[in-house]
Amino acid sequence: MPPKKLVLTCATLLAWIVCSPGFGQESSKNRAKLAAQSRLPSRSGLAAKFRGDKGIASHPAVIFADSFEEGDYRSRWDSCRDTDEKVLSLVDDSASSPVVGHKSLRVEATLGQNTGGGVTKWFESSETVFIRFYTKFDVTCDYVHHFCTLRANKSLQGKDRWSGFGGAGLKPLGDERFSTALEPWGNWARWSPPGRWNFYSYWHEMQESPDGNYWGNGFRPESQEDIQRGRWICCEFMVKHNTPGKPDGQQAFWIDGDLRGHWQGINWRTSATLWANAFTLVFNGPVLRCLVRPDRCTGEQLRRCRNRRCWSRSSSSDRSRSSPR
Repeated sequence: MPPKKLVLTCATLLAWIVCSPGFGQESSKNRAKLAAQSRLPSRSGLAAKFRGDKGIASHPAVIFADSFEEGDYRSRWDSCRDTDEKVLSLVDDSASSPVVGHKSLRVEATLGQNTGGGVTKWFESSETVFIRFYTKFDVTCDYVHHFCTLRANKSLQGKDRWSGFGGAGLKPLGDERFSTALEPWGNWARWSPPGRWNFYSYWHEMQESPDGNYWGNGFRPESQEDIQRGRWICCEFMVKHNTPGKPDGQQAFWIDGDLRGHWQGINWRTSATLWANAFTLVFNGPVLRCLVRPDRCTGEQLRRCRNRRCWSRSSSSDRSRSSPR
């Protein structure tokens, strides 16, 4: 039997847009229902002014944009993970949608051989950061382990530029790191692969998981349709930095221009030098580990499983999904 493969075609056009929109602060309670009340726009953002995103890089609010159409894309990104050069490739999928050009980045994970790959860009941040990308999941794509992630690092220099990487299962310090990823989640295979969109977030006030570790917390709307494979999807998300030590940070995401969720009252950081300044366009497939439901295992079973490098997930809620990443 051939090895199982997960395929993602991603980021035909990607733009990082920085601005400070005029939306007010609300209570951090009842976060899951804020989308209906939110003053954030739907279908009327900066990108709406650029048909097919052509010329969007020239806008003064855009930090970085890559269409993958010209030259070597690796030279425009700061880090690239492509195991044996078998994970990343450029493909022409222009016939499938008018929004994409002639080159898209294809990321392919092969079970037992690799766990996918991706590219990372560090950048000078701002109070509010918007990230936008197009993605398409192959019709055979299964559930996804990691996806597109924005990380806060202590600085852009030396070892501190990596402070936001790693740390799975550990609660960050408020001056060390925070991160949030817009990614699919399958809800224990209750939803069709690759699942439904949600945020997967680490920060210094995150909730503890049932196994005593700190796996990322989930933010998702109360109801969504399953992600449709085989078609291009426009994904956008926003992170607003908090005043250090105060719960006035925010995050929100849009799918195909529709605001799906907006959460406020987040105390992302305690230090004014910690900024969300690295974005990883990443696709990770499954790893060779067992899958465990903590709510159905004894403490001893969980300890034995963790020693074998296993997954451990708790049951889902609007803001308390906890699973290893």
